[in-house]
Amino acid sequence: MLNRRRLLTTGALASVPLLTPLAGLAQGKKDSVTLALTLEPPVLDPTANAASSVAEIALYNIFETLTKINSDGSVSPLLAESWEVSPDLKTYTFRLRKGVTFQNGEPFDAQAVKFSFERAAADKSTNKDKRSFAAMKVNVVDAHQLTIITQEIDPDFLFLLGQATAIIVEPKSAATNTTKPVGTGPYKLGPWSKGASITLQAWPEHRDAAKIRIRRATFRFIPDAAAQVAALMAGDVDAFPRATQRSVPQFKNNPRFQVLVSGSRAKTIVAINNGRKPLDDVRVRRAIAAAINRKTVIEGAAEGYGVPIGSYYVPGAFGYIDTTGINPYDPEKAKKLLAEAGVKLPLELSMTLPPTPYARQGGEIIAAELAKVGIKLKLQNVEWAQWLSGTYTNKQYDLTLISHVEPFDLGNFAKPDYYWNYHSEQFDRLYDKIKNTPRPADRARLLGDAQRLLAEDCVHAYLYQPQWVTVAAKGLRGLWKDMPIFVNDLSALSWS
Repeated sequence: MLNRRRLLTTGALASVPLLTPLAGLAQGKKDSVTLALTLEPPVLDPTANAASSVAEIALYNIFETLTKINSDGSVSPLLAESWEVSPDLKTYTFRLRKGVTFQNGEPFDAQAVKFSFERAAADKSTNKDKRSFAAMKVNVVDAHQLTIITQEIDPDFLFLLGQATAIIVEPKSAATNTTKPVGTGPYKLGPWSKGASITLQAWPEHRDAAKIRIRRATFRFIPDAAAQVAALMAGDVDAFPRATQRSVPQFKNNPRFQVLVSGSRAKTIVAINNGRKPLDDVRVRRAIAAAINRKTVIEGAAEGYGVPIGSYYVPGAFGYIDTTGINPYDPEKAKKLLAEAGVKLPLELSMTLPPTPYARQGGEIIAAELAKVGIKLKLQNVEWAQWLSGTYTNKQYDLTLISHVEPFDLGNFAKPDYYWNYHSEQFDRLYDKIKNTPRPADRARLLGDAQRLLAEDCVHAYLYQPQWVTVAAKGLRGLWKDMPIFVNDLSALSWS
């Protein structure tokens, strides 16, 4: 009987006063912390927006899930106390934690879980995992027990239920969760100064309130790399998860700080709109990939903190194979492919760049690389909200440089309306086999086949697996070392 599933990870996105400088730590333990993020979340409901910055604040702090993903990638109980899985691996029976309430006083029970998952699957749902929830059937057994029947075998199902898209919401307040979130988590939303900061305050009614060491947490939004460094040096910020890698030398040998280099499941890619000409020609896509030196991009955009990838999969993940040799760096080959495709040079394309440092820096490098083979890029710097609306939602782009951070998202290539405009019956059939293959050895082989197909189709120019850097004050404990998902678990933090 399967109770939990361990997942492989690689070892290696105002009105609140500033906290005391680092020098003040000697005066005693603090019960507050200030963290900094590059991007401000557009909303605080992870089911309403695909931006990873939403979960970085809300997941496990305001909202909770049936299962919890740990920093090593393992899955443990959270709102579900335990579970059993049927022999055919399609029916999950969950026993729920008793005595749990939402922050508005309403009880947490099996009906709330059913509502949350059916809401995620509804026609008007904007949940990015809507397809997965639509393939579930939730049956309430009693107030604290339910079954979930899945249409397909999914060895990563318990992991899915610990991600931000699977948060349990309270039915009466669900419609306003974007700005007034109500969850079962240990923190409630405090002041939100748009463009500057969000503060979370410990919720005294939480079932584990006595164990919470951090009573107040402020998230400041600092997109500029130089300002990030200045805030840390001044002691205005206690920790910067996923800080710009360029800042590492200034902190690595400084006794006031700790520097954590984390593995990830992220894939940094030049995403290509496969539905636009001439990008619908695989020879043109292969030419773009062949013109880009991955090592140059890693050094220039990620300060060397990255591992080259040749497909949409990363070292350390189950079933990974090395596909970097399928579309290697070869500018002369790139020129020949463009000629074979009948492309008249210079080929003018646009590349949309979100505000993250890796994208802005990497865009300049890639533009210079592509110019050598006759592809002229027009770089378009956009804010995150513009990227989500124009690129992700409306598919108005040629190329974009983006890091997809979800750990198990090969299924995006099987989504007919996904923003890449990639359609392959061969991949769809292969992905169906992956989802319905229970034996690990067979599944690993199929995952290898999928990686090879995506590399040969050159859906994108696959660049690198990022390694995230967290810079923090020396006395802050409980920070995640590795990051199978983007989250800042405040309940684990404390000051030494």
